[in-house]
Amino acid sequence: MTLSYAHLTYSDVVRDALTSGDRAVVALESTLITHGLPYPANVDTAMAMEQAVLDAGAVPATIAILSGQITIGLSEAQIRALAAATDVRKCSRRDLAIAIARAENGATTVAATMILAHQAGIRVFATGGIGGVHRGQPFDVSADLIELGRTPVAVVCSGAKSILDLPLTLEVLETQGVPIIGYQTDRLPAFYTRTTDLPIDVRVDSIHDAARIIDAAGKLGAAHGLLIAVPVPEDDAMTADDAERAIQQATNEAHAHGLNGARVTPYVLSRVAEITDGRSRTANTALLINNAYVAGQIAEALRLIQRAG
Repeated sequence: MTLSYAHLTYSDVVRDALTSGDRAVVALESTLITHGLPYPANVDTAMAMEQAVLDAGAVPATIAILSGQITIGLSEAQIRALAAATDVRKCSRRDLAIAIARAENGATTVAATMILAHQAGIRVFATGGIGGVHRGQPFDVSADLIELGRTPVAVVCSGAKSILDLPLTLEVLETQGVPIIGYQTDRLPAFYTRTTDLPIDVRVDSIHDAARIIDAAGKLGAAHGLLIAVPVPEDDAMTADDAERAIQQATNEAHAHGLNGARVTPYVLSRVAEITDGRSRTANTALLINNAYVAGQIAEALRLIQRAG
């Protein structure tokens, strides 16, 4: 843990938790606020995720760049201002220095949130789904996968977004040396749906067992991240067939419009929500909040293991 980075600004509650070690901290990304969900669902979901972390006994730290300043732990007012802003750069690893030097507002992706959480001394991060390899474009690989291979943060998510090529995404994660830990599941979750036929590295059925693996990785000095895969809550999950039909249609439309790179995912997610009459967005919101709660539990269990050790 370190608080020596002069370029990081902390909220008081996050700074106190990290300094004292009396409460666990969970990092949360900010692209869902600016690029992932429409207003006001973006604000409502961001606040619900923060509350879920609190309910689990930990401290939420939503991360963003505000006028060039890396901020670890946004206030509600800052979240609302970010949601209303129109000049927000979507920041992955390559964008951080640009946003800081130009005093811009920046929303952090999975990759950027991992980098900044690690610098801040935060070991656990909750999100919805990670990026991956795009369907039909095997060389279009998300920076999230590469970051997982080189930044030691545990990412609690519902697998990779199901609009992606999941088998190829697993191949890249394997190459990067990233273990996939299924929380109460033997198979990879697929974002909107609870399971696939794709195997993972290990199943754990308790929060404590997940935290023990994170602790062991830290003691080994592992320089890679860990993926904690949590299925979407059953009551809010979509069927695999319904999700796949909508994804195929949206993906075909994206190709027809000539979209590529960073423009594909936001377009496809938005179109899937339209095609499914909002059912995909309901699943998305539910898994985000559930993942935040699970991450809060894991972070607190990890804190207790480390304190006892």
